[in-house]
Amino acid sequence: MDLSPKRARAQKMPELIGAYRPISGVPDEMVAPDGTVKPGWLKFMSALDALGAEELTSRFQHADQYLRDAGVFYRMYDGLEQGERDWPLAHIPLLIAEDEWRGIEAGLAQRADLLETVIADIYGNNTLVREGLLPPELIAGNPEFLRPIVGIAPTSGHHLHFCAFELGRGPDGRWWVLGDRTQAPSGAGFALENRVATTRALADIYADLNVHRLAGFFRDFRNSLTDMGGEGAGRVAILTPGPLNETYFEHAYIARYLGFLLVQGEDLVVVDGQVMVRTVSGLKPISVLWRRLDGDFTDPLELRQDSQIGTPGLAEAVRRGSVGFVNSLGAGILETRALGAFLPAIARSRLGSDLALPNIATWWCGGEAARAYVRDNFDSLLVGPALSTLLSIDDDGGTAAIADLDPDARKELLAKIEADPKAFAAQEAVKLSTAPVYVGGALEPRPITLRVYAARTAEGWSIMPGGFARVGYALDTAAIAMQRGGQAADVWVVSESEVEQVTLLAKSNTPIERNPSGNLPSRAGDNLIWLGRYAERCEASVRILRAYHLRLAELGREDNPLLLATRDYLEPLGIDATEAVPVGLLAIIDGAVRSASQIRDRFSPDGWLALTDLQKTAKRFGRTIKPGDDATRAMTVLLRKLAGFSGLVHENMYRFAGWRFLEIGRRLERGIQIAEIATWLCAPDAPDGATEMLLEIGDSVMTHRRRYGYGYGNLGAVELLISDPLNPRSVMFQLTELLEQLKELPGGHVDGQLSAAAKAALKLQTELAVIDAADVNPDMLIGVGNGLANISNLISEMYF
Repeated sequence: MDLSPKRARAQKMPELIGAYRPISGVPDEMVAPDGTVKPGWLKFMSALDALGAEELTSRFQHADQYLRDAGVFYRMYDGLEQGERDWPLAHIPLLIAEDEWRGIEAGLAQRADLLETVIADIYGNNTLVREGLLPPELIAGNPEFLRPIVGIAPTSGHHLHFCAFELGRGPDGRWWVLGDRTQAPSGAGFALENRVATTRALADIYADLNVHRLAGFFRDFRNSLTDMGGEGAGRVAILTPGPLNETYFEHAYIARYLGFLLVQGEDLVVVDGQVMVRTVSGLKPISVLWRRLDGDFTDPLELRQDSQIGTPGLAEAVRRGSVGFVNSLGAGILETRALGAFLPAIARSRLGSDLALPNIATWWCGGEAARAYVRDNFDSLLVGPALSTLLSIDDDGGTAAIADLDPDARKELLAKIEADPKAFAAQEAVKLSTAPVYVGGALEPRPITLRVYAARTAEGWSIMPGGFARVGYALDTAAIAMQRGGQAADVWVVSESEVEQVTLLAKSNTPIERNPSGNLPSRAGDNLIWLGRYAERCEASVRILRAYHLRLAELGREDNPLLLATRDYLEPLGIDATEAVPVGLLAIIDGAVRSASQIRDRFSPDGWLALTDLQKTAKRFGRTIKPGDDATRAMTVLLRKLAGFSGLVHENMYRFAGWRFLEIGRRLERGIQIAEIATWLCAPDAPDGATEMLLEIGDSVMTHRRRYGYGYGNLGAVELLISDPLNPRSVMFQLTELLEQLKELPGGHVDGQLSAAAKAALKLQTELAVIDAADVNPDMLIGVGNGLANISNLISEMYF
């Protein structure tokens, strides 16, 4: 099947490209079958031409910078290796006229209804098999068929709530369905970020073209999920496989955008058939899980025993009707490649009509007539596993384009089909239509597919007005796949009249329902504490290293007793002070980034940007900075960036339980660090200059001079950094703040009774409040550090 419309005659394409000519062929998506320019494209291309190449390049660079700043990434897999790749935005959007889009909407709503009918039958009465409309082999032998789910009616009355469809342009200008995505469709969050980045670059053009907004789609689906969850706050959650998943950024983004909990399998527990999330306030019920992992991975007890990302008992919870899944467990069976061969007949049987948006022609080789067709037309087809759920354009080897095989390979594949015909399915080879892509200052045609999303709402299926287009990096259809270097473009549905300016906010004065402050998953609280601790540990290490390199630069020698003592102190901590930017310091920063990555749904984009900027700067310094004066300046830069990060987080985070755990982590670590550093620098055998270094590391030099002058030396420094309640760097100050936050945590102060952690903090605070500076000694400071560590353990026991 040739999926590209006829090329427009050159004389019918106006001179729109200007500085971007020559263009190697006219992209199909810009022209109608009669060769005229499609609505919207003429105005769009004229606007691009008016900007000029230099301005356009600058705008696209700003769009890319926005995506980097927002931390938008796509995880790439290459054998055993994996890494984060910057989101590959294709800057030119795909334009589709509103009247054409209405046809797509109607066709996809019809198709979604058909898929709902099919899955309800597969896990229900199974009449499609009995009537011969579906071969039993495609069900019973399918790894996506989850037998424990058979006979379970979904709590919402529907199996499908959120679907995606991969579309390609047909030879007559019509759209064809290349594949259905019902397992855990990805990309909706990326579509939002595509829109933000593209409109930042082309805001003026976007406003003039009357482009339909995306917010209404997400608002309606959010409301639908909330209604599905029933009464009570926090009853809807998004279930993610975790940060190592290729689309984890999107999971966190959608959770933050819609205001839902983001949970992992370890956050959940099933108690008496009810799904509960472990929060810092105890177990809280969950009624709806929008799952972003394959259905069989959700329950290692009944479904896939080797799953380490699921929760035992989820299938039983579904059976009892206490939780609803989006989409139902087992919905992945609808993605089976061979199923496309039977959908047309099922549509005529169940809907009474043909599909308005048909899928590409598919043949299951298990039928004699279909196998004969495949045999007779072998060279023009794609052949792959019948039960595969991969699209042919995504497949990494499961699907073979017969025309690309040598004679021996063709003969071998044909023999395999004859030996086990039910294991194979064939599809027509597709040649995709092309859209304009900005490549090196010119517009060039590249093949595209369009991914469109459908969400079930109270009024029926809602179709996202756009979606995102996958654009190939070359004219080869296989170059579409994101894992193979493909790009993603925004999709603009353009209207001839003004469109509604929709937002996520409700228009009516509905009663306010607030989520409780303790509705924080325990795993998130734990990561917030460790983020705070890593940030403070990093700051303490940087301050010590700066003091070390400052003295190294002044003395010009490394054998000074104070420098030797500094190296001895840092070595057990994994930090080699002789390195300008020690590997151990980079590891601490990496730990902070790792903790933050676990809570992206609760972390502001500005905070994430500041943290990753710190990480990049430190790594760059590690390659270029030398010990001594250079390292001193580098540490000062890192301190400023740390201060920027801490300030952003402290000032921007709402004073909810999440902020309190972050603050507790900071106070714990700062107290421990100051106590340990003071133990080292206040020891009887401390080298000359130790007191000055202690004050410098504790950022208290000026305060000491103003408060004590020069007459109290070591005792003044000890009092200022250990027991002074007004010094934000003192251990006493940390304990006071720590106690305040511990009281505010769920269960921290109930009916006049303090939690065990709060009691321990109060005891330690009292001991410091009554001690004289002259009585402070290394053993006492070691006890303070151990006491703070004990408080950390008590917090973990109570909340995590």
